[in-house]
Amino acid sequence: MKKTFYFLGVLFVLITISLPQTVKAQETASIEVAQAAICRAVVDREPVGVGDTFGAWTGKLYCFTRIVGAYSPVEITHVWYFGDAERARISLLVRSASWRTWTSKRIQTHEIGYWHVNVVGPDGRVLRSVEFEITP
Repeated sequence: MKKTFYFLGVLFVLITISLPQTVKAQETASIEVAQAAICRAVVDREPVGVGDTFGAWTGKLYCFTRIVGAYSPVEITHVWYFGDAERARISLLVRSASWRTWTSKRIQTHEIGYWHVNVVGPDGRVLRSVEFEITP
């Protein structure tokens, strides 16, 4: 009888410990980027002036993303790169199964060339990369 209770107790502890990790792994695996765009503005939670080429005079650009599949709050990150150099890393909280969020970066007039923004999930995996170019 003692062995049975001991076994059930150990089993309960193992399930209790591993269940949150399993649920978290499932939630992380289900997160997707349904929409991603570089744009000049975000109005009423929608991207405006979407493009992949912008002039050096542009000033500020936005990386807009719509994340789906987050059934509990999770954190994603927008990592902005100029060439291969990381220029900004901004964490964003996603609070529902369909969530629109964005970051912005002021582009200096001398930062001409290729850029990209990696959308990184809570597990460190790149979910999407959005490329764009700044021209003279």
